[in-house]
This record gives sequence, structure tokens and C-alpha cells, in this order.
Amino acid sequence: MYSKFVELQQIQEEQMFLAIREIKKEKLRYGLILTVVVLISYLIFILSALALGLATANTAAVDSWQSKSFVMTKDANGNAGQSLLTTKQVDQLSDDKTATLGITPVNMKIGGKRESAQFVGMNNDEYIAKNLQLTKGHLPKAANEVVLADSVDKDIYGMGDKISIGLSDTKYKIVGYAKNATYNTAPVIYGALAQWRVIKGVSDQFQGSVVTSKTSQSVDDKALKTYSYQAFINKLPGYTPQKATFGLMIGFLIVISLIVITIFLYILTVQKLPNLAVLRAQGIPNRFLAQNTLFETFFIMATGIVVGAVLSALTEFGIPDSVPMAFDWGLMGLIAAGLMVTGLLGAIIPIRVISKIDPVSVIGG
Repeated sequence: MYSKFVELQQIQEEQMFLAIREIKKEKLRYGLILTVVVLISYLIFILSALALGLATANTAAVDSWQSKSFVMTKDANGNAGQSLLTTKQVDQLSDDKTATLGITPVNMKIGGKRESAQFVGMNNDEYIAKNLQLTKGHLPKAANEVVLADSVDKDIYGMGDKISIGLSDTKYKIVGYAKNATYNTAPVIYGALAQWRVIKGVSDQFQGSVVTSKTSQSVDDKALKTYSYQAFINKLPGYTPQKATFGLMIGFLIVISLIVITIFLYILTVQKLPNLAVLRAQGIPNRFLAQNTLFETFFIMATGIVVGAVLSALTEFGIPDSVPMAFDWGLMGLIAAGLMVTGLLGAIIPIRVISKIDPVSVIGG
């Protein structure tokens, strides 16, 4: 048993030696393959980070609310900015585990600067306001006070500055900054729920846009509809198409990497046929040559993926804050494993070519 283990270890070392020797001898050819793998890996990692960054920018505020269900009008089709709940509807839904929000897209203006944002009106005595994570300042205490997303340019929107919001003629004072406060990729402005009506320009009969809850909610009113957290996220404008687009792009790149690796390995194998035929004539089994090809592929893919990951990490430091990019190294690990499997699959055709080598026909021809 031990002798077989030693023999297997020796064979593996010989395969490693042969593979590395071939790579060193053909630096240009293998260097080109490695470069392609690095570029593909780098592109996939960056696209994944951009996809995750956009997803985070869409949902950061919703995630921070820690809500499990959302009730809004059925005709809003899951878009909280289009929902208008009456005072009676809000009173029927409200309890100690719910929070009422007024959400509407707005322009916030200061001086000559204008920026798109999402106004979120809330009640300070409900759980969303209580759980809000502030990086500076305090919650709005007066009707004309607001808290902005921490991601805004503080040189423009500084503490104590006053801004105009939506249709309201009131000047709102910035009294704090909130962490994880982006909604549908726009910065969030947290303010008093009563100001939501003024900013949106609706009458006093409407109390809010959505009633959220820490638990699942059921409604009897046929004009209302309950959405789970995931259903609410999926209904965010543009979220699902963005997610699908990036998913398809990454999938196509992985398929392209399979094709490219297969083509390169096939060409290299065909070019090495005379040498491989000599090895076969010397009694080297096909299995040894096939495993050598697999080791070469593994070495190239592993090196290319690691270099691509390092380049991606370095890119993160050079990307401006305005570009939504987020790295999840657990996800990157899964992508790296997928690329590795793809590369090894690309070695199947070259291995089949090796298995059919006839030393007499190759050397004699």
C-alpha cells in the first residue's frame, strides 16, 4: 500500500516537472494563454463587483430597515413611489411592529447644484427611525430638518446647510448623515412623514406610501397588496433587468473562456504531437500525458485567476466613489472555482487527441 502511494507521488512529481519544463520552454505560447486567462478573470471579477455594487446601491436603505413585509396600494405595482395610502388604511395596518413611510423621488437643490434623490418620510417613534444608523448628527427633530445619505458630497451638502426638496417651498436644514442610505441607486433624504405630503404635492387625506413590518402582514382591503422583502426588491425600477444583464454578461464570459482555453490547448497539443508520439513510443502511457495536460491547465488557470483577483483588488482603490462597486470575496471564490472548472473542461478535447495518438503514423508521417 505504501509502495503504491510512493509510486503515485513520484508520477505526480514527474508530471509536474514535465508540465513546468514545457511552460518554461514555450514561454511566449503559454504566456499568451496566461494573459488571456488573466484578462478574462479580471473582467469577470470587475463585472461581478459592479453588479454587486449596483445591487447594493439599489437596496442598501431597504436592507437597513430590516423589514419583512411591505403593504402598498395594488395599482402601484410594487413601486412605493407610486403608492398613496389613505389615513384610514394606515390606521388599519399600524401596530407596534409597523412603520409608515412616505417615499417619493425628488430633486434636492442647494445653490446652483441639483441632484436626484429619494425622500423618505418617517415617524421618529417607529422602528425604522429608531434603528437608523447615523454617522454624524441626529435624527430630524423639527419639520424643516433632514438627514442625508452619508454617500453625498459633504463639501456641497454640509452639516447645517439648507436645501430645497421637491415641490416644497421650505428650506430644509441638514442635521445628520445616515449609513447605508441609498434607494434605487439614489441617495436617501430622511425627514418627517408630515413633510412627505408637502414635498410630493398630495392632499392631507394621504398618510404615506407604504406600511412596513418586522413580521408578515395580511390585508383584507382589496385595494392593497402585501409584498415580501424579496418581492419588494424585485419590483424596484431597473433592479431585475440590471441583475439579469450582468448575470448574462458573466455567463457569456465564462463560456468564452471555455472556448478560448480549449482552442489554445488544442493548438498546443497538435503542435506537440511529434514529441508526444516519441514519448508514447518510449512506453509513456496515455494517462500520464493526459494528466500532464490537466496539470498544465490547472497551473495556467490558477495563476491567471490569482493574478486577475489581485488586479481586481488593486482596481478597487482606483475607482472613484461615484462608481458603485462592491467586492464579496465569497462570491469571487465561487466565480474562481467556476472558472477553474471551465478551464479543466477545456482540456477535454486536447486529452481526446492525446488518447488517439499513434506513434507509428505520427513519426513515420
